[in-house]
Amino acid sequence: MSGSVEIIIRTLTAFILLWVFVQLLGKQTIAQKTYHLYIASITMGTIAGNLAFNIKIKFLYFIIAMIIMGAVVFMLNLVAVRNPRFGKWIAGEPATIIQKGQILEESMKQMGYSLESLKQALRGKDIFNIEEVECAILEINGSLSVLKKQQYRNTTKQNVTLLPPTGTVPIELVYDGKILYENLSPHTYDEEWVMAELKKRNLAVFDISYDVIGTKGNLYIDIFEDQLS
Repeated sequence: MSGSVEIIIRTLTAFILLWVFVQLLGKQTIAQKTYHLYIASITMGTIAGNLAFNIKIKFLYFIIAMIIMGAVVFMLNLVAVRNPRFGKWIAGEPATIIQKGQILEESMKQMGYSLESLKQALRGKDIFNIEEVECAILEINGSLSVLKKQQYRNTTKQNVTLLPPTGTVPIELVYDGKILYENLSPHTYDEEWVMAELKKRNLAVFDISYDVIGTKGNLYIDIFEDQLS
């Protein structure tokens, strides 16, 4: 058998095996919603790629590797469905990063999720004012699920007209315990104003994780030591 013919046969076989793999494990394999499926997708893709082009390794070895990987993933899926406790370990679990309007810095650190990533994800949901958020959960697949505070839900035409047009963007004043002097304004939000607002709340700058003026002129403050009941 010539090398080109063998590569054609190997490539077709790799495609068929991957197609069978996806069919057996379902659509969640495509979405890669869990840890083990994400790893399995990468591994199966690597095996299939080598099957197509690496003619130095025996054809049978690749077939065995793909069958074993498919069987392992199938068994993990069964365990994850039938045993929720092991399912969390196998597939991962969502993480709450905003609760009762407060950013949970420790949870974000454990997930390796930065404040910039959080703000970007919120903007993707048309939320430019973090004060609007009651709860935010980072899902297993990396998407962000957001619950707005009651007063910001289901906005209608009638109550939109009651809001004064602002057209402003949020002004970040304090980030990670440090004042952002480049964002301060000498006529409105200067350092003296920031310190006065913190003093009203018995807070110091180093207590603040995030401090921002929202689009409606409201002051949002999140401290490092969150106190949730």
